[in-house]
Amino acid sequence: MVCLNKTVILMPHKTSGAERFRRKIDRRFREAKLLMNGALDTDHPIMAHIIPIRRCNLACTYCNEFDNFSKPVPLGTMLYRLELLGRLRTGVITISGGEPLLHPDLDDIIRGIRGNAALAGLITNGYLLTAERVKRLNDAGLDYLQISIDNVMPDDVSKKSLKVLDKKLQILSEYAHFHVNINSVLGGGIRNPEDALVVGRRAIELGFTTTVGIIHDGDGQLRPLAAREREVFLEMKQFEKKHFSRMNYFQESIANGQPSDWRCRAGSRYLYICEDGLVHYCSQQRGFPAKPLEEYSVDDIRREYVTQKSCAPYCTVSCVHQISYFDFFRGKQMQTVEPQPEEQLVSIKAAGRF
Repeated sequence: MVCLNKTVILMPHKTSGAERFRRKIDRRFREAKLLMNGALDTDHPIMAHIIPIRRCNLACTYCNEFDNFSKPVPLGTMLYRLELLGRLRTGVITISGGEPLLHPDLDDIIRGIRGNAALAGLITNGYLLTAERVKRLNDAGLDYLQISIDNVMPDDVSKKSLKVLDKKLQILSEYAHFHVNINSVLGGGIRNPEDALVVGRRAIELGFTTTVGIIHDGDGQLRPLAAREREVFLEMKQFEKKHFSRMNYFQESIANGQPSDWRCRAGSRYLYICEDGLVHYCSQQRGFPAKPLEEYSVDDIRREYVTQKSCAPYCTVSCVHQISYFDFFRGKQMQTVEPQPEEQLVSIKAAGRF
């Protein structure tokens, strides 16, 4: 507490080890329930990404998921969409953007996720984090937060740099009750591959987990890594194996420019809901099925479960890969769809059957 001219200012308390541990045990219990339900039943989404605002305070040149003018989706609309996802028995709902911290009702959206019995995640660029803001995220019941840091020093490709964000990471280390993962990136015009190692080591030093992502092109597809990028990638994977139990095995193939042999369950086990309330395969395949969430049913989930996406072999969208591991050895896919570029998105049309 700080007194200035007889005005009392309450400062956020640093997180206690006991409270952080309690939250971790509670989260692990709910994760175990999610894993069990995901293994036993294929008629529900395991994860959904939902967009409450498309606007972003940054303009990274490789990103096609933001604008600088969109208004936030009204809270009532967001809560209704979360209720619909709850009816579909969605296990994890992650808020993305744009920059979600720009939404004025973000805390209530997180509460809405938790109120529908789902784990709550948030992907942010971190710029707007303060100690008070982190405390509010704690109080809202956030389970996971991820920040992607692209370089050590900002450049004309990305301002998401360790130099700018390190103070924000220290705040998270001191105050956050939720799990924090720092994702570093390779490819896509990132000039210094070694920056990923610096970011990863700093994340571990602060007590976070760390992952590495391969930046895709505008169609969500792989551009093979150069030799030094592959070397850094392999070093980063050691960080993941030691500190973060993530199912990112597919990356070892695509880092070498090789196709991944997998069954994409986008539109079924994974849903992407845009700011207009439409369900898409993922952030890079917006345009199909583009069906309103309020009309999305178990029949849609079952159809997309057996539909093979022709963009899958060189896909780099990690979250879809990870969720699809639940059903790797079951659910033969009998129909394929073919992506067709359309403006900045990808419209997918039916291309035949196996």
